[in-house]
Amino acid sequence: MKSSYSNGSGGDCVEWAPSVAFAAGTVPVRDSKAPARPHIVVSSVAWQAFVNGVAREG
Repeated sequence: MKSSYSNGSGGDCVEWAPSVAFAAGTVPVRDSKAPARPHIVVSSVAWQAFVNGVAREG
């Protein structure tokens, strides 16, 4: 999934995969501009905290 804030050229955003497709409790994240580069995996709790923090700032 790509951020709803992503512009048409795909710049300045991240992509994440729904955790149901991966090990329970994890969320893989990657740079949308460089999808072939390595990704990171964060806990779903950490991802939710990040999303909540960004939403508060927006």
